[in-house]
Amino acid sequence: MDNAGKEREAVQLMAEAEKRVKASHSFLRGLFGGNTRIEEACEMYTRAANMFKMAKNWSAAGNAFCQAAKLHMQLQSKHDSATSFVDAGNAYKKADPQEAINCLNAAIDIYTDMGRFTIAAKHHITIAEIYETELVDIEKAIAHYEQSADYYKGEESNSSANKCLLKVAAYAAQLEQYQKAIEIYEQVKEFDSISRLDQWLTTMLLRIKKSIQGDGEGDGDLK
Repeated sequence: MDNAGKEREAVQLMAEAEKRVKASHSFLRGLFGGNTRIEEACEMYTRAANMFKMAKNWSAAGNAFCQAAKLHMQLQSKHDSATSFVDAGNAYKKADPQEAINCLNAAIDIYTDMGRFTIAAKHHITIAEIYETELVDIEKAIAHYEQSADYYKGEESNSSANKCLLKVAAYAAQLEQYQKAIEIYEQVKEFDSISRLDQWLTTMLLRIKKSIQGDGEGDGDLK
């Protein structure tokens, strides 16, 4: 089947899914399997999303995954809903970065509600990377790296937290937020033992620190 054929099939599946959703809202839904129709619609939206992916229609795929995610939530299937929102985000990344962020944030809300902070941290990193490379909003990228680091710390994943904080420090220095960068490098004195810092950046921050505090103070504090 060519791409046009896949898209036609996906559109038909979307229409069938919508019919089932409407049927589930009928007056007699409680007596005649409203939830069953919702489950069928979920499956159809997911199949349609995968057909759109094969046709490389990323926006349509993202939308179909979103529809499935909302229905999973209606069925109280939180894990399936979060997974569908992540699938939607990954599809939208190729076509609509802001919509990808919206879907990933929806998944994060579910994961944090479930206490799944490590996986929430991972998706904050994905959002940060979208802000870095696609939307070029470094301050928002920093905010998501910081949130990811907080979640990793809470789960005792210190090595992962440190990687996020190193990104924050590097961007803070790039934005001339030198005090913030210095504080990050100084808060976990074991940073160096976990991951050797870039020598040039370390030297630069030492020089900046000395210029802030005055010559002769704090030499070697970052080592």
